[in-house]
Amino acid sequence: MKKKEQESKFTSVSIPTPLFEKIKKRIEGTGFTSVSSYVVYVLREVLAEDAVDEKEAFSREDEERVKERLRSLGYLD
Repeated sequence: MKKKEQESKFTSVSIPTPLFEKIKKRIEGTGFTSVSSYVVYVLREVLAEDAVDEKEAFSREDEERVKERLRSLGYLD
């Protein structure tokens, strides 16, 4: 892969130095080879959780259908 192609796939994000140092200590003895790799892992996990939450949420329409069904079965007044 050419250097120019690699440069376009990554960008820099600034974090406070104390946070960087905490992460650096946290990853000691783990499989993470750098603070960047750990931060990328954590951000991917956070974004993946958000995607799951969005998929599992009922739409307002779905919620109303469920409530109506429960009412028809006598479970709701």
